[in-house]
Amino acid sequence: MKYRILLVAASIGLLAGCPSDDDNDVVKSYRYTVNVANLTANQPMSLLAVLTHNGDYQLFEIGQAASVELEHLAEGGSNAELIELMNSNDSVYQGISGNGLVLPGASDEVTITVDPSRYGYLSVASMFVNTNDAFVGETGLSLKSLAVGESYEMSMNVWDSGTELNDELAATIPGPAGGGEGFNATRNDSSDAVAFHAGVVSQDDGLANSALSANHRFLNPGAKVTITRVE
Repeated sequence: MKYRILLVAASIGLLAGCPSDDDNDVVKSYRYTVNVANLTANQPMSLLAVLTHNGDYQLFEIGQAASVELEHLAEGGSNAELIELMNSNDSVYQGISGNGLVLPGASDEVTITVDPSRYGYLSVASMFVNTNDAFVGETGLSLKSLAVGESYEMSMNVWDSGTELNDELAATIPGPAGGGEGFNATRNDSSDAVAFHAGVVSQDDGLANSALSANHRFLNPGAKVTITRVE
């Protein structure tokens, strides 16, 4: 009898040590830092919007109309609408806000925790607030190949969301150079498509009604993003 009890106990122990289907479904989350540096002379950047997502989501596509969520960021600097996508879009896992305005020459950093085998891509964006609808942004940056301690650095281009005319008027620039309106649901830019930004003209280069001066001009790249896997 004692031998039989020991045999049953050993069998149970062996079964407990075998992998189950559930073990294969264990989520392996890793931690990353996302650092964005402002490379301009006089263009404060709005709070960062940092999204982790799968391959079905794109923050923007060149030559295509900007989403309403991106329009909110590009025209008014609001990242709330993009971050809310984690609650309304199954392809977006996480939306993280930056810590505050990113002033010229400064940087901001956020930390994300994600399973890259499920949501292995990152998108990030921020508005140049002394413009009508310029933003820096990258979409679909892969997290999958980074090992612990490795970093990925990328220059960020300046994009025109194509949702607002670049009139440079104080009434339509929300940053300190204008103090005007931010988001407006009416799209008055004839292109209505995301494209490379041509830069600002400014009053110093002949646009008399512009609220901007020469020091508000910018070149590409407008910012730099560095992604580091820390865990």
